[in-house]
Amino acid sequence: MNKQYKKIGISGGTFDPIHYGHLVIAEEARETLELEKIIFIPSGNPPHKVGCGVTPAEYRYEMVHRAIGSNPFFEVSAIEIEREGYSYTVDTLNKLRGMYGEDTVLYFITGADVIPELTTWKQFEQIFEMCEFVAALRPGYNKEALIKEIELLKNNYMAKIHIMDTLLIGISSTIIRERVRGNRSIKYLVPEKVEEYIREKRLYR
Repeated sequence: MNKQYKKIGISGGTFDPIHYGHLVIAEEARETLELEKIIFIPSGNPPHKVGCGVTPAEYRYEMVHRAIGSNPFFEVSAIEIEREGYSYTVDTLNKLRGMYGEDTVLYFITGADVIPELTTWKQFEQIFEMCEFVAALRPGYNKEALIKEIELLKNNYMAKIHIMDTLLIGISSTIIRERVRGNRSIKYLVPEKVEEYIREKRLYR
């Protein structure tokens, strides 16, 4: 008899701010892979964002908390924010593995454009052993090249990577920050509670 594993999705990122693009991809992954829940993990001190003026973690955490409130399958974790030093995915996965045990399969949800960069991540081979990746593929992305990249990672490192087609949602955190700076509306780009929080704290001015 096949052993039944729990299945949990992980959505990491700076979420500066979180927007509907993040939420749609997470929900799509939850439904497609029949995941029990999605854990959003705002990065604490991302090494690739040093000197980029990332908004303090407490604000980004609060925006995620407000954004996911209406979805019982979503939750937010502060494990990267509470950890000192740079936020490395391998450390986060080790922590989650300790929390959920070996009976849980962790699915790391990310954009397809991140897949070719995975071998630059700290201890990437260990990461491939600890989780399976879900590559969210936007319309127009070169699927053939992605499949070749995935085959390479599978053959060289036994990586497990799923391709997930997603809706075309051309929203980015960069666009939202620019629109706020330009006194333009961000309505329908972020959840209403996030929009209110950005206004209340005067973020991205």
